[in-house]
Amino acid sequence: MLKGIRDGLPLAIGYIPIAVAFGLLANSTQLTFFQTFLMSGIVFAGASQFMALNLLMVSSHYEIVLATFVLNLRHFMMATTIRKTSEPFNPLSKILTGSLLTDESFSVAATGPKPLTAPYMIGLNVTGYLSWVLFSVVGFVFGGFLPESLQESTGIALYAMFVGLLIPAVKGSRKVLMLAIISAVLNTVFTEFSLLSSGWSIIAGTLFSAIFIEFIYRKIQSPAGGV
Repeated sequence: MLKGIRDGLPLAIGYIPIAVAFGLLANSTQLTFFQTFLMSGIVFAGASQFMALNLLMVSSHYEIVLATFVLNLRHFMMATTIRKTSEPFNPLSKILTGSLLTDESFSVAATGPKPLTAPYMIGLNVTGYLSWVLFSVVGFVFGGFLPESLQESTGIALYAMFVGLLIPAVKGSRKVLMLAIISAVLNTVFTEFSLLSSGWSIIAGTLFSAIFIEFIYRKIQSPAGGV
């Protein structure tokens, strides 16, 4: 477990500024201390939590659950990959490994000692988890001391966060770039023409663009597509 904790410390440090930013935004979105704590403690998914704040700002509630599910579908594949390179886990270890797995801890585990042991994965995941929850709360408390005008202006950080998450992915994949553009266009169309509410337009735009892009790329890569 100590090896997992040591490998998890860089992740824990990296989570600090993002977790603090989430806490600040949660405060400005009028979430309570307890709600902020529970969101970080139960959801434990940075992108999903920031998206949830955005949906709360536009008074979308039920859509948050479905949007979070769609956004985190990749965790099923990550958990399956981890399972293939690990020793058998007991039920508790499976819960701590699967529910606390993140993109970053998956990357570390993928290059970690094989086979992956339950103590290693628990140490790795729990270290990052505690950092995220703790500094989300720290951000929330710190936000309470900011002037009201400054609290309101922190909302712009939400969009900066999404841009910061998007740019690295776009730089490494033309497919992701096309997906982002089509999703944005569809979301705009659905919203501007009042076809869907703000929450459902995000979900529909994401799903439709993902299906369309995957269909196009499969066609291109098929023998009939000339590749």
